[in-house]
Amino acid sequence: MSKSKTNNMAIYKIFRSVLGPIYRLWYNPKIEGRENIPESGPIVVVGNHIHIMDQCNPIGVTKRCIHYMAKKEYFDPKYKEGKFPWFFRSAGCIPVDRTIHDDSAKSSAIEVLKEGHALGLFPEGTRNGLKEARAKEVQEKYFKDADFKEFYKKAKSVKTSEVDYLEELIKNKKIKEKDLIDNFDDVDGYLRKLVKDKVITENDYYDHIFLPFKFGAVSMAQKTGALVVPFVTTGEYKFRSKNLKVVIGKPISIGHEEDLDKVNKQLRKKMIELYKKNEK
Repeated sequence: MSKSKTNNMAIYKIFRSVLGPIYRLWYNPKIEGRENIPESGPIVVVGNHIHIMDQCNPIGVTKRCIHYMAKKEYFDPKYKEGKFPWFFRSAGCIPVDRTIHDDSAKSSAIEVLKEGHALGLFPEGTRNGLKEARAKEVQEKYFKDADFKEFYKKAKSVKTSEVDYLEELIKNKKIKEKDLIDNFDDVDGYLRKLVKDKVITENDYYDHIFLPFKFGAVSMAQKTGALVVPFVTTGEYKFRSKNLKVVIGKPISIGHEEDLDKVNKQLRKKMIELYKKNEK
């Protein structure tokens, strides 16, 4: 291991030992299945993405350094997210340019696995919450009279996958635009009501809990022989949260000859099962 990597690991351990207790005290997460993270060997830790702090949950329950893939903006001071680039570098993060097929980032991630370490990423590719541009589209289409700043305060916590699904239901004439407008304050609750009313099935509901999965996790795991360790986070990130819960699933092995599309669907199915378990 290079001197720079050794220094980064030392800083990583300091951050984890200092910030970990603060994080747990503040958010009060309930975490199950920590024993499912292998103590050694290459692993790809994957989870759903609802908040910037999602990666802290598996990091806090293993002594291993999990090298997360993070958007390049965190490493560049010219972006509003790039206020602490030194922190993300010291945390072992790998910068990713999401505007292109970033082969450099992929190579760095594969190298982490080939060296027998832990890689972390989110197969959805981004947080499942309405980004500003998407929220603007929704506001202009359905809430023309609303002030955007006030609208976005509420809208950014709504899952993009569920809003996309509501628009799909409107297109298929299962609901009306007015239904989306009237129930936008509680999209998830409305979708659950549609299940109860048999407008959609329970499987339909859970199929839209996550955004579509990208193939990076299963592809890199297959190429390196790494195990995939799935986890799912539900609840709210609030001070002393009453419902923030994380379930870490058992490692998944991917054969060298397995079809990646099939494997990716199996991973998604496994994470949906964990999501259901999290709700109990």
